[in-house]
Amino acid sequence: MAAPSWRRDGGGCGSLWATLLLAAVALRPAEAVSEPTTVAFDVRPGGVVHTFSQNVGPGDKYTCIFTYASQGGTNEKWQMSLGTSEDHQHFTCTIWRPQGKSYLYFTQFKAEVRGGEIEYGMAYSKAAFERESDVPLKNEEFEVSKTAVSHRPGAFKSELSKLVIVAKASRSEL
Repeated sequence: MAAPSWRRDGGGCGSLWATLLLAAVALRPAEAVSEPTTVAFDVRPGGVVHTFSQNVGPGDKYTCIFTYASQGGTNEKWQMSLGTSEDHQHFTCTIWRPQGKSYLYFTQFKAEVRGGEIEYGMAYSKAAFERESDVPLKNEEFEVSKTAVSHRPGAFKSELSKLVIVAKASRSEL
């Protein structure tokens, strides 16, 4: 089955609004969404592959996993936030550097979900901070599959500051 065209922002304003609408519908009104769980962690340079993961939902049903390798600078404080809709049929995973721009040179990244399939995924070279807005990666720099948002080898320009995933719960067989 071909991926829906709305999985990534095509760069146009219409795509952005469609994506925001999808996220709003998927998560219902704010009062119907569980309080997000936010956990701080260090993104460490050195060229070694590191992984950070967090669970959310009833019985820790959903998992978000961030795997990366980076070079340069020193450790940076990042955050991972996860939340679920009231009916637990949708969940979100946001991974970002709260200070906006990362000064690390990423050689690879992958944000994957377990317990659901991605309905929306986006990667950003710069996260919103103070009066500045998110700056998305170019479409050719990353790819979105059913379960992951990851860099495209040879096309990714090594700048990463934020990842956003909205996923729908996997169907459970009776």
